[in-house]
Amino acid sequence: MKRAISYIALTLTVAAPLSLPALAVEPNAPQALITRAEAIRIAVQNKLSAKFTSTTEHKKNEQGALVEYYAVPSQPLLWVDEKGYTERGKAVMAEIAQADDYGLRASDYELPESFNAADANATDRLAEAEIKISFAVLDYAYDARGGRIKPSRLSPNLDPDLALPNPSEVIESIAIRSNPAAYLRSFQPDQPQFEALRQKLIELRGGKVEAADKPAVTIPEGPVLKLGVVHEQVALLRKRLDLPSENADGTAIDATRFDEQVLDAVRTFQIAHGTIPDGMVGAGTRRLLNYGRQPHAAGSPARIRSILINMERWRWLPHDLGSFYVTVNIPEFMLRVMSEGKPAYTTRVVVGKPDKQTPVFSKDMQEVVFGPFWNVPTSIKVEEIRPFLRQEASWFFGGGGWNTRVFEQHNLRIRYGGQELDPGSIDWNRVDIRSVELFQPPGPGNVLGRVKFVFPNKHDVYMHDTPQKFLFANSVRAESHGCMRVQNPDQLAAVLLKQDQNWSQGRTMLAIENGYDQHVPLRQKIPVYITYFTLNINDDGSVSTYGDIYGHDARMAAALKL
Repeated sequence: MKRAISYIALTLTVAAPLSLPALAVEPNAPQALITRAEAIRIAVQNKLSAKFTSTTEHKKNEQGALVEYYAVPSQPLLWVDEKGYTERGKAVMAEIAQADDYGLRASDYELPESFNAADANATDRLAEAEIKISFAVLDYAYDARGGRIKPSRLSPNLDPDLALPNPSEVIESIAIRSNPAAYLRSFQPDQPQFEALRQKLIELRGGKVEAADKPAVTIPEGPVLKLGVVHEQVALLRKRLDLPSENADGTAIDATRFDEQVLDAVRTFQIAHGTIPDGMVGAGTRRLLNYGRQPHAAGSPARIRSILINMERWRWLPHDLGSFYVTVNIPEFMLRVMSEGKPAYTTRVVVGKPDKQTPVFSKDMQEVVFGPFWNVPTSIKVEEIRPFLRQEASWFFGGGGWNTRVFEQHNLRIRYGGQELDPGSIDWNRVDIRSVELFQPPGPGNVLGRVKFVFPNKHDVYMHDTPQKFLFANSVRAESHGCMRVQNPDQLAAVLLKQDQNWSQGRTMLAIENGYDQHVPLRQKIPVYITYFTLNINDDGSVSTYGDIYGHDARMAAALKL
């Protein structure tokens, strides 16, 4: 009887501050009928609705999403019940606790501490725990998709399209998932290179091993296994080392006996993994057997920092890059056409100078242009052409003129007010060069060469051919005004048009030779990803690094507080 009275008192205490009509019970219903789970949910909603304490738009959106979710009486609690943390809650907290393995920081997500659900104030504490876990889930999903920093604030040349999750969709989706931890993990990039970076990060931080690395057969904790021992784990050891189950004459082997054959196999395994070949299976060799690799010493802070920075850049890209796409890695000065996850074509590129940077962004290629016109960008008009236009005095006639040889030297034409004009007829003191259309017609000297690849973007950059072929021999190829010059544009065009329109190699070569402002619209737009990866994990586990030519690594390290 005392227990019933105390329970009624508890529910009355929790229910007293009700202020949300949608959550109130029937007017004539006894308050004792409110279950503890309902009391927890009511307390959750009251705490969330008290006031918006968030300062950022993102946090306000999160709080609004949670208020909306918990305002619906039929919505279940997600992480706790009247007894404490549910299995779902424990699984999600365990997943968030591993955030460091994914290049995030577990300490960034405030998780509740353990407590006794039978305490007098347990309802309030359970409500707090529900709220903290929900906020941690939303923050984790947001960060996993690249929300920790806003790239464009670091540099206008960092302009990726971030696919940040909608808080309402996240909380509604995770509520119905049978495996909420796996759903939360799905916000991490799922590209093979991200996983390779992740594994290298774990290795350099001391060799913690992931479950994915474990072989099919593992050896549980137990006694030291050595020559002469008979134990059921020896049978597992034999399977793990892929030893035969029969003798050469066909007779059965005692699988539980640690014999000379097992001894030799264990020693061979130990030698291969760089440990002392004593032939005994203790705790250390067990770890090697179970994880398939030897723990490594911690890596240098600089290398770990570089890995974290490059993992963050993978969050800027979509989960699905497409089955066929083009990617340029600026610090590597390389272009790749990817088909079904594998390189279909690779070539060198020249990218922007440090003061004329090629931006990081993603757009769809829409057309290939053979024999292109070059429309001179405003920056080149102002910074590189206007200074050559200087007025010259005439000693004999007392007049003046303009030095317009720069137009003749580069075969540049001028269109102003809809008419093509002789540059010598223009008073450049009265005409702003930014207002004139300055272009170079197709031809052998055209700076775009014989073909360009157009993916419209606000940065007004694209890929193109170039007459300056000698630049591709340089190891550092940062020489352009921002556009990407392609070493073998004819081959690139052939690969793209074969894929898109089934053009033959000959047809593409003919277009390159004879095209004059010939625009070939693509039937299917091809994604183009301009990236900035300064570190790559190769297939054999080795690391390739590239120069931070634009200083983006330093900016990101500061923003991420690495």
